[in-house]
Amino acid sequence: MIDVLYFAWVRERIGLPRERLETGAATVADLVDELRAREERYAAAFSDLTSLRVALDQELASFDAPLAGVREVAFFPPMTGG
Repeated sequence: MIDVLYFAWVRERIGLPRERLETGAATVADLVDELRAREERYAAAFSDLTSLRVALDQELASFDAPLAGVREVAFFPPMTGG
């Protein structure tokens, strides 16, 4: 099982702050593909990966990062400095 967290507009589009999933995904990109296939709200949230960042167990990662041993995946828009 893996905890998937959604922040900012990703949360708004999906309608959930988090969920616990059983997945066979090997990488973050595979997980995104699984999520997109679930229903339209996920497809909308993950339609443009250039506008998303991902963290694995609270460490920034890339979409080709492996999920082996990961307990938490978080999706969020890029942060802007100020």
